[in-house]
Amino acid sequence: MRYEKNIHTTLSIAELPPQDRPREKLENKGAVALSDLELLMILLSSGSGKRRVGEIAIDLLALLDRNSEPAVSEIARIDGIGQAKASVISAALELGRRRTVRNGSTISTPNDIFMEIRHFASRQQEQFIVVALNGAHEVLNVFSATTGLVNRTLIHPREVFADPISRRATAVILAHNHPSGVLDPSAEDISTTTRLVESGELLGIRVLDHLVFSQKGFFSFKEHGLM
Repeated sequence: MRYEKNIHTTLSIAELPPQDRPREKLENKGAVALSDLELLMILLSSGSGKRRVGEIAIDLLALLDRNSEPAVSEIARIDGIGQAKASVISAALELGRRRTVRNGSTISTPNDIFMEIRHFASRQQEQFIVVALNGAHEVLNVFSATTGLVNRTLIHPREVFADPISRRATAVILAHNHPSGVLDPSAEDISTTTRLVESGELLGIRVLDHLVFSQKGFFSFKEHGLM
């Protein structure tokens, strides 16, 4: 499933209003004000003869959501990214990993999780996020299990638990963004959570919480007695 197109994908950077251009936003507001998509557009710099830079950035973002450490060859397979750009992107990702201490941070509260995943809040489609934790509740990995509407047919336990099992995680925290900004969980959200909690019990991996979040904040199933 692909992201819906928006102004960033249908226009070139030069065609965007000055205040909406990623580089200008970075200069005026700082990198923290930019979405993941906009940061990737800056790294890519330009599109190809066939594709806008925003379109290429969407495919790259989808790859990074599935795999935070893709090989250069995987990045280069994206239409519009050659070997040279793929090498630059890979180097930038590695530098970021070396300078961050996210993995290994201890999770104690729902707000701790929100700080780990809030960059997903700007996505135009729902991202179902899984945070894998060890016995000390240290972050082992944060990844997007699927993109699209959260329901029982799209969210399968194998997508949720395959990575935590491989990392020998003892617990996970689930989360998904609501692009609408509404934080109240739906009936489908609740039934999906119940199903995943039951699956986790069979695997020996506890589901500690499920957060529904947006750019405004979050709703914790645990805090509201739904876990």
